Amino acid sequence: MSLGLGRWTLRHRVLALLGVVGVMLFSVAVAEAIVATKNRDYTDVLLTEVGPLRVQGQEMLNALLDQETGVRGYAVTADPEDLAPYEQGLARERTTAQEIRLLSAKYPAVEADLLVVEQLADEWRRSVAQPVIDTTRTSGTAAGQALLTDETRQRFDEVRGAVAALQDEIFTAREATARNVERTGNLLVVLLIVAGLVVALAGIALLLALDRMVLRPLTALAGQVREVVTGDYAHRIVGAGPPEFQRLGTDVDAMRQRIAADLAEVREARERIEWVNTQLQKQAEELTRSNRDLEQFAYVASHDLQEPLRKVASFCQLLQRRYAGRLDERADQYIAFAVDGAQRMQRLINDLLAFSRIGRLTAGFTDVDLNQLMGEVAAQTEPARQYADAELTWGDLPVIRGEEPLLTNLLVNLVSNSVKFRRPDVAPKVHVSARLVGDEWEITCQDNGIGIEPEFADKIFVIFQRLHAKDAYPGTGIGLAIVKKIVEYHGGRVWVDTDVPEGTAIRFALPALPRDVEAAGGAGAPEADAASPAGSPAGDERPTGDGTVSAGADADSTVRPPADDRAADAGTAQRTGVARQGGGAPGDPGKSGSGDTGGMKEAVG
Repeated sequence: MSLGLGRWTLRHRVLALLGVVGVMLFSVAVAEAIVATKNRDYTDVLLTEVGPLRVQGQEMLNALLDQETGVRGYAVTADPEDLAPYEQGLARERTTAQEIRLLSAKYPAVEADLLVVEQLADEWRRSVAQPVIDTTRTSGTAAGQALLTDETRQRFDEVRGAVAALQDEIFTAREATARNVERTGNLLVVLLIVAGLVVALAGIALLLALDRMVLRPLTALAGQVREVVTGDYAHRIVGAGPPEFQRLGTDVDAMRQRIAADLAEVREARERIEWVNTQLQKQAEELTRSNRDLEQFAYVASHDLQEPLRKVASFCQLLQRRYAGRLDERADQYIAFAVDGAQRMQRLINDLLAFSRIGRLTAGFTDVDLNQLMGEVAAQTEPARQYADAELTWGDLPVIRGEEPLLTNLLVNLVSNSVKFRRPDVAPKVHVSARLVGDEWEITCQDNGIGIEPEFADKIFVIFQRLHAKDAYPGTGIGLAIVKKIVEYHGGRVWVDTDVPEGTAIRFALPALPRDVEAAGGAGAPEADAASPAGSPAGDERPTGDGTVSAGADADSTVRPPADDRAADAGTAQRTGVARQGGGAPGDPGKSGSGDTGGMKEAVG
């Protein structure tokens, strides 16, 4: 293939091949059209000119024979009726001569022979026929017959010979035309055969060109691609054939290079990930051991600190009672500081013990009716609620699979915090409600307290995290950390709903029992708690621990936490044996409990 042809695209090559075949077929078609036209013309001449000429030539002979027959008959009978053939033959002769002249315009030789026939016929009539007719009419039949001699017969034979020559010339013209018809017909057949051969050769050429220009390059390219598919990503792909296939090979090779580079990166990344996973696994194991050691240390340290701390607290209290008023005012203040510090240390150790026991001691899961549990919660938080004039209400709560002591501690912490972080001169109202969302119960504890700023919503569940000073809201700052650990131990998650218009709404989700999910699916998943403002009686009323009426549900209980903020890992928990309650201002009943989160409400300043 020449350099110039090698640059031809597949489209140009196919168009060129089709153009050559088209020109050949067009040439054959034009030749066939020309030959067919000539064949039709020759056939028309044969049918409309030469054929009628033969008929008219025979008619000319018959007309002359009728004239000769009429003259002889009249010479024998002298009957005028016997001259009818002569007269009719003469008329036919003239008509036939006129027809022959019209048909023989293209045949000068026929016209010349016709002229000879007419001249000889006129001479015969002038010298033979007319004298015989005139003599018979005037002198009788004998005289007329006497004129019919061998000489007169010879003259008519000359006329007949001229007619025969005319017929021969007409026959010659017919034979020439017939040969032309046959020749053009044979040529037409040859051209049809040539056209068929051209079509066959064109088909073969197209197949060969398709194999050479398309199939072979594609087969070669496919073979190279299969080499890459089998895993030989280093195999270079080279396109062959028309420029399109060469570009295709270049593009496929570029894709191979990108795939090879990506695979190398993926392989390297996988190795890095495997190494990182190995390191993470080691770190996880180390963290597990560290957490276990820390929990053990916290438990042991808290437990071992109890006895010396009790001694310090006891002797400080004895010292305060015995020597109160006997020493100077500064000494009494120092003793009061020591007693208060010992008591706060006692509360902190108790909370640490409670936090460390979650996940260590377990009584097993049972079906816990939160409605009954709220009665226990109301009883444990009654002193703090009476001091703050707080109202506790709850709606129709579900049955949860879990540990009753831990769930009690969970709700006690939430209610105590709601009572503690109240607004001045506003009676606290706490409402607990629940609704079924999918396969979880979403339980909400909402109050009308000081609220939480959105930027602190995640910090309040961190252990020892506080947003207020101890003299404003006392506590250890571990209450909501215990809440979170208990919820996660039960396979749930806890978050703060920052969209409530007033107060604080802490929501936590726990797995629902299968029967609740099935019942909700058949009933269109209604909420378990009818919506009503927190603290307002509605629906089924049930007494609380302080004699107030609890009913209804929180109307604003639809906000869910972001997915990445939902805790999934579970911890374990155990009741400390004492219901921890938050208090109000310093000096409130129950202020020694673990209900304080430290960061439960919005930051001041």
